[in-house]
Amino acid sequence: MTKDVIALTPRMPDVWALLAGLYAGGPEARVTAGSEGAVLRLCAPDGRPLVSVEAPLLVQVPGEAERLLGRAVPVPFWWTEARATGAVPEAERLAGSVCGRLALLLDGATWPEQAAGTEVVDVRATVAPDDGRPVVDVLTDSTSVVLADRPVLALTTWLSEVLRGTAESGRALQIVTPPHVRLSAPARATLLQVPNRWVVQDPDQGYYDGLTGAVLRWRDGTFAPALAPDGTASVAEAFGRTSPSDDRQLVVAFRTTLPAHEDVVLGEGLETAWRQLTGAAPAGWGTAEPVNLPWSTGRLTELARDRAPEPTHLIVAGHPDRPAQAWIRVTRTTAGLEQDVTLNIGYGKGETPPLEAIAPLAESLVAEHGLTTMLTSVRRASRDLVTAPVLQAPPVPVAFTLGARDVREIGLTHTRRPPVGVRPVVLGPASEPALHYPLGDGSDAGALVELQHLAAHLRAGVPRTGAGG
Repeated sequence: MTKDVIALTPRMPDVWALLAGLYAGGPEARVTAGSEGAVLRLCAPDGRPLVSVEAPLLVQVPGEAERLLGRAVPVPFWWTEARATGAVPEAERLAGSVCGRLALLLDGATWPEQAAGTEVVDVRATVAPDDGRPVVDVLTDSTSVVLADRPVLALTTWLSEVLRGTAESGRALQIVTPPHVRLSAPARATLLQVPNRWVVQDPDQGYYDGLTGAVLRWRDGTFAPALAPDGTASVAEAFGRTSPSDDRQLVVAFRTTLPAHEDVVLGEGLETAWRQLTGAAPAGWGTAEPVNLPWSTGRLTELARDRAPEPTHLIVAGHPDRPAQAWIRVTRTTAGLEQDVTLNIGYGKGETPPLEAIAPLAESLVAEHGLTTMLTSVRRASRDLVTAPVLQAPPVPVAFTLGARDVREIGLTHTRRPPVGVRPVVLGPASEPALHYPLGDGSDAGALVELQHLAAHLRAGVPRTGAGG
């Protein structure tokens, strides 16, 4: 199993500290770089990757260490992550020695504490060719398999690099964890994408899919559903071990389109939603987890501009007292700059999602931020926004908003007469109206059917040559 070790230090790992850490492999070890220098690989003399070390990350967002590791660490601090392949016994000690040396030199600590060391690890006996990829545990023609065991599996820089590499090679990514591991919201969204998979190893029942519950078997170099003679997949008993909870999540997924002007500022629509739903701005943003940078729409825009015309993927975090997390995809299209945003906010017992704020939020996004569409839902899920490998009810729609551009393309008469019980509310000026469709309060699953009827009705009105949603 891949072993993760993290150095948490109040001082920056400078060049000399990093050299001391990397020298844990002795003079025979080789160092290669990946992900544009963001990930270093400590290799055996023959080139086999043994340990990947992410570039030190200055975390300035409160609560990230506690969210991901269960350990409170005052900000700012430096997060340096090392990951050892489970295929070589010496690799785990090597990762512990890399981080242990950094913690010793910089007055910090390691996670987990017992992994820390400072000894030089002899890597000369390890043999295997270097395939140039980040450390994975099993690599087949169709699949990259990573074995992980940490409190929260997050979308780290290293995992993003693995995803990129597997996609470029035409492989699927399958992450195998024990049943106590939880997924962060961005990691869950990533593993929901076909052909990726979260594989849970249950000590009593074997392997199953942590998001669908399907019983899995290792076959032809990949984990695949174990099918019955009639072709149906069975669901693991462990997947149904749920317990009643009052926790809920408010999920707001929306798209905005802005003109591609030089002075355009990205992220303002998300900040508006965050403020109206939580009473405060986001705490921070970044390209991976842990989220490390203080919230700034200006810096966010600069990064997206530097990466254009390639899409930019970002993660946004809230303050510890109100669990909230979002991810953004910025894309340049013929219509302008599109921002696809999913915002999750957690609520516990005695806390009520502010559904009364959804219609005013839709109106603000329409008037000021070029809203194209917005779907708001409520689901029974953990307040801390992490996902356990058990059955979860689907999100129940609360409202759907259609922006002025799509209303115009489909036609106002058609869009104002949907086959649902609630009439739409007109937003914006009469000359360019948007429509807001209330669907319920998130407690009646019948709203799913209402949403399906509404979506089918709107699709039927899209002109064949139109570009409407």
